[in-house]
Amino acid sequence: MTDRNRWMILLGIVLTAALIHALKPILMPFLVGALLAYLANPLVNQLMRFGCRRITAVSAAFTALFLSTTLALLLLLPRLWEQLVYLESRIPSALRWMNRQGIPWLENKLHVNIDRLDMDRITQWLTAFWQGADASTSQLLTTLAQSGLHVAATLGLIALIPVVTFYLLLDWETLMEKIRHLLPRRLEPRLVDLARECDDVLAAFLRGQLLVMVALGLIYGVGLQLVGIKLAMVIGLVAGLASIIPYFGFIIGIITATIVALFQFGLVLEPVLLVWLVFGIGQILEGWVLQPWLVGDRIGLPPVGVIFAIMAGGQLFGFFGMLLALPVAAILVVLLRHAHASYLRSTFYQGGDVLRDE
Repeated sequence: MTDRNRWMILLGIVLTAALIHALKPILMPFLVGALLAYLANPLVNQLMRFGCRRITAVSAAFTALFLSTTLALLLLLPRLWEQLVYLESRIPSALRWMNRQGIPWLENKLHVNIDRLDMDRITQWLTAFWQGADASTSQLLTTLAQSGLHVAATLGLIALIPVVTFYLLLDWETLMEKIRHLLPRRLEPRLVDLARECDDVLAAFLRGQLLVMVALGLIYGVGLQLVGIKLAMVIGLVAGLASIIPYFGFIIGIITATIVALFQFGLVLEPVLLVWLVFGIGQILEGWVLQPWLVGDRIGLPPVGVIFAIMAGGQLFGFFGMLLALPVAAILVVLLRHAHASYLRSTFYQGGDVLRDE
């Protein structure tokens, strides 16, 4: 590759980055639509193998995606809202119970002295927090009401998501083929192999890991609901989302559910054992069924790498950085794996140049 070509490529990358930064306010529906199209494309391909035309398969997959999302929101949101309202109302009672029963029970069992919770300070903090939340909500609603044009623009961008998803699904294979034809002929086989390996890793994470998180959230939520835990869906949702980090969702969920069970039923062992049984079943299903079938070992990120990637993404780019951290890290693992293999095959590593110099 000549110096001129290198500078042209670098200039193209810089101009593309500048264009993306300039268009950032309107990119949201296209990025979300591309993600949904990527997730739904395997279903479209499967329907096409059964003899469906592309337009028919896309329509069926799009309808299934829309209906399943709508049904999930209709079923879960009211229940979650009820439990969040219940949680807000019970926090003061829970803190008093910890001081009067929970901490003395722990002291008796563990034979240690534990300081009591400062109820006045916690009450002041919670009051300030909820007042701040109410003020922020009111300010947000006022701002939205005053800027009707901004609201209309935001709703328009959200409404574009299903449209973009549908047409990207319809033209997905054509787009991939055109991108492949743009690759330099000499590098095309190598780049296609790298792209396929990255696709396997992304599929394992975006499709597999997300399905594992949803399944664990449902298992924990439904199981705790059967036990009688009043915050079952909230705990299940938090534990399912936190399971993106290995064992973190399990630890957070079982500790929270145990405390809620002790507070709700008193110092009774049976509900606690049932809570532990629910999380034990969830761990067995995750280790023996969900992870092997849906994810496998294709991501290649150790637990420490997962924690570091999420923390680094959050530190650099905030919440969206946390969401994108693991997919980007998984692709980097693939590229680093190939770079490591190339390094091991190099004459620099093998010592050929050094031996010849000597």
